[in-house]
Amino acid sequence: MMISLRSLAQLLLLLLQSGYRGVAPSPTDEGALRTGHGEHGEPGHQEPHKDSYSTFASEFLESRYLSDDGYPFPTAPPVDPFAKIKVSDCGVTKGCIRYGKPGCDAETCDYFLSYRRIGTDVEYEMSADTDGWVAVGFSSDKKMGGDDVMGCVHDDNGRVRIHHFYNVGQWAKEIKRNPARDEEGIFENNRVTCRFKRPLYVPREETLVDLHLSWYYLFAWGPAIQGSITRHDIDSPPVSDRMISIYKYEDIFMPSTAYQTFNSPLCLLLIVALTFYLLMGTP
Repeated sequence: MMISLRSLAQLLLLLLQSGYRGVAPSPTDEGALRTGHGEHGEPGHQEPHKDSYSTFASEFLESRYLSDDGYPFPTAPPVDPFAKIKVSDCGVTKGCIRYGKPGCDAETCDYFLSYRRIGTDVEYEMSADTDGWVAVGFSSDKKMGGDDVMGCVHDDNGRVRIHHFYNVGQWAKEIKRNPARDEEGIFENNRVTCRFKRPLYVPREETLVDLHLSWYYLFAWGPAIQGSITRHDIDSPPVSDRMISIYKYEDIFMPSTAYQTFNSPLCLLLIVALTFYLLMGTP
């Protein structure tokens, strides 16, 4: 009788142990098919059981967020389209400088620049009739050399990136420290257009100027090769007639070379003299 009770107790203990290990393992768990002894009598190996939530989450992630090639889809938010430059704000809520044909705007001028203060930053917008680059330099003497320059460059991938340069003589050297932020750019209709912000105040440094001070603005644009700028399109790039203050919003027009012929004071004087000579006749 004692032997029967002992056998019964062992049987109950075995059943309890089997129930504790899991009577109905998941059919997807490969280890559940080998919970007994192995082929040659060695104990089988049991994989850790995955709960149903983990299995569902992994299957959902694999089916919804993996591409056909097995790579995760990008999680970056969609990029907003480039907002067009509003020339109606020129002279009112921002300053503008236009170079080209009289009456041109940001989409038709040879070169266009706008600036406005936003908190502790200055926002610049630039556009030029080129497939390469457009830039503005901040100078103390109207001459190229020793100037802080911000440029927007169109690369071979179709992107427009903001770069920081420093004019060493007639050569623009790219500077790794780039103060630009909130960068936007687009190449469309054979024009490079960009928008960016730059701090109003910066630590004193040779390659960076404080924008709260007034500077002559140098304007340049030209072709690019593999995202690197080359010589500007015109031999003598335009420069502002006077120093520009970001605290004064003006709408300045500068006629391009093709429209400067009869705007020169000397040329007008010669025309008046010639007219007077023709009217009075020779003695």
